[in-house]
Amino acid sequence: MVSVTLSSKFQISIPKGVRESQGWKAGDKFAFVPRGDGTYALVKVPTLEELIGSAKGADPTGYRDRTDRH
Repeated sequence: MVSVTLSSKFQISIPKGVRESQGWKAGDKFAFVPRGDGTYALVKVPTLEELIGSAKGADPTGYRDRTDRH
């Protein structure tokens, strides 16, 4: 476990070992996702390039678009 301190400017420095193991780099965007138990998960927001191909093999059966809404 690695701990960090929130600065007076409300910033947190992510330790080098964590950044390297996750492949995070300067400019990456993150989201705080509530877990439901009062805690949050820090999740990297994927770029469009990272999402390309992620739905390969998805079944579009039953897909509804905006024209189906009433």
